[in-house]
Amino acid sequence: MLYWVLKNLLVGPILTAVFRPWVVGRENVPASGPVIFVSNHISFIDSVILPVVLDRRISFLAKSDYFTGRGIKGWATKTAFGALGQLPIDRSGGKASEASLRTGLGVLARGEQLGIYPEGTRSPDGRLYRGRTGVARMVLEGRVLVVPVAMVGTREVMAIGQHVPKIKRVGVVFGEPLDFSRFAGLESDRFILRSVTDEIMHELRGISRQEYADVYASSVKERAASSGRGRTAAR
Repeated sequence: MLYWVLKNLLVGPILTAVFRPWVVGRENVPASGPVIFVSNHISFIDSVILPVVLDRRISFLAKSDYFTGRGIKGWATKTAFGALGQLPIDRSGGKASEASLRTGLGVLARGEQLGIYPEGTRSPDGRLYRGRTGVARMVLEGRVLVVPVAMVGTREVMAIGQHVPKIKRVGVVFGEPLDFSRFAGLESDRFILRSVTDEIMHELRGISRQEYADVYASSVKERAASSGRGRTAAR
């Protein structure tokens, strides 16, 4: 209930009035049934803008850190993320990754919409980075259509490290649905998983028109952090 209150009466109308999101490819969004939206991730507000332009509820897989904060701020963050359809997942690997997969598949089994960021984290510089194969496994085990989504202009509104958003117009581009049913039963084949993931990223690159970097965004962030620590130590 809180999701719909925020979307239709509180947050949704405010965001629509402030950022005036434009939409391309709305006809590519299924009116019913389970679907996975795979999106580029260039800003914190991506997970807020996409639900605003969709008619049906969408759930996102979000890192569990957002749900473990303490005090009033931690409670507020946890409540807000839950209300916006965010589902906490542990990205540490192993059994945690399996649990995350099951969480996503549960959403699809109910015939609902699921949002995934295949890059695994926000882009540090606006480029599109290599996708993680977990998204492919979700797609093949869920056996549902995949709709690529490009968020446009959200990084200019709120980049990494920025706390106060700028008032600029943003856009959402929905690409044509992708059908990977030809790979049914091959969700354990790592070569197939990489192939499916790369096809998804190719589509995202086409509709987002971002420069592509064939490395993981998390690796770039880790190198930047290490470099920063090195400079601090030198000083």
